[in-house]
Formats: sequence, C-alpha cells, structure tokens
Amino acid sequence: MILIKLGGSVITDKRKESAARKRTINRLAREMKLSGKELIIVHGAGSFGHITARVFNLDKGYESKEQLMGFSVTHRNVRILNNIVLEALLSAGLKAVSIPPLSFIKLKRKRLHSIDLSLFEDSLRLGLTPVTFGDVVFDAGLSFSICSGDLLMVELAKKFQPEKAIFVIDEDGIYSGDPKKSREVKLLRSVSKDDLMKISTDISVTDVTGGMKGKLGSIAEIADQGIEVLVINGNKRNRLLNALLGKKVKGTTVYGD
Repeated sequence: MILIKLGGSVITDKRKESAARKRTINRLAREMKLSGKELIIVHGAGSFGHITARVFNLDKGYESKEQLMGFSVTHRNVRILNNIVLEALLSAGLKAVSIPPLSFIKLKRKRLHSIDLSLFEDSLRLGLTPVTFGDVVFDAGLSFSICSGDLLMVELAKKFQPEKAIFVIDEDGIYSGDPKKSREVKLLRSVSKDDLMKISTDISVTDVTGGMKGKLGSIAEIADQGIEVLVINGNKRNRLLNALLGKKVKGTTVYGD
C-alpha cells in the first residue's frame, strides 16, 4: 500500500478562495488509477480551507461565537473540494470513499488526542480507496482547531506502514531554501530526516497549518519510521505515476537514520 498526500498548492490556487485546479486533479486521479497500486489518499484544503480559517482565526481555537459560522463554512468548503477530488477519482475508475477527519480524530491543543482508523481498515479490506483531507476538527482543549493533511499522513503511516509515502507538491521537491524567492537554492535529491529539519524555509501564501516548516516535520517523522518518503511535483505529467511504479523520478527522497 502507498500513502499519498495531494498538496493544496497543487490541487487548488491558494491565492484565490475556493479555486480548484480540476484539470490537474483529473490527471493525478488517472495516474493513480493507472499505477494499479493500493492507495490511501490524503489531500490538503488549499484555498477551500486556509483563507476562511484565517479570516475566522480558527487555528487559535474558540474565542467568540462568531467563529462558529467560520467553523461551519470552512468545513463545508473543504467538503466541496473533497467532492471534486472524489468525482475525479471515480471518473478515473478508483472506488474511492470519503472519510472526514471529524469522524475519526480529535485534537487537544492542536496535538493528537484520540484517533480511530478502523474505517480505513474496513475500506481497504473491501478493496475501496479511502480518501481524507485537512479540515477543522474538535479539540479537547480549544473546542476546535485545524487538523492538517500532514498530521493525518503521520498517523496513517504509523498505523499502516506503507511501502512508501509520496508528498505531491507544486515544486520539484525540497530545496535548500525557498525556490519561489531565490534562484540560488538547490534541489535536494536525497536528504536525511535530521538534515531536513535544518533547512530554512518560509511561506508566501496563507496557511494556517504551519506551512512548509510543519510539512518538513511531518515528513521527517514518517521517514524516522523507516518509511521511504518521496516529495515530487504534481504539476509535471506522469511524475506521480512513475513514482508509484517505482521508477526514478525528479524529486527528493527522505530517509531515516
């Protein structure tokens, strides 16, 4: 089984509210189907979640009743994106089923409090492809907070010990700095999980889940379990397909000690 994270920066335009990149989503869905691999899919919220969550300060937890509308709207919006992803997967021929984070995870002050992954086990047992996503969830300490797709990747990796975990982003992999701001940075083809955390990154778009720094932490945590992690560009045709098939692709491989 292979664990895949479709980044919000790939499947949406994170600068425009609720802007899905449907052609990209459809192509990635076809590549996943063509691979013939058993998959668990996680996708980011992108512009369907981050912008509204930021407006209502949902990442800070409950502060006022006005935020409750933000909770509802954000959850609705990410479900809309999830349905777009599901439609693409179904059209490609994958028997995909949605498992919303609200149904299986609870946080406590933004950290994992409880989780039940039995629905994923049931889905895989039946030959279904489980799909989950970043969303606002209940929080035992803050009433609610944001559950990122990267946190879900870590917990799913711990439970299912996949053959590999693939992070699909909007760059060719992990660089020595921010490639959007400097041409001097270099693509890291292979990096240890310890060196990964030394990389200086910052963020150029709205993100309430910790941005690239949080992603690198999640990747390092998965690699530390002895699971191969690939970070590839989802905007390049067939790169995901070839990665799924075990072919050598341009990107970054992260390994544990």
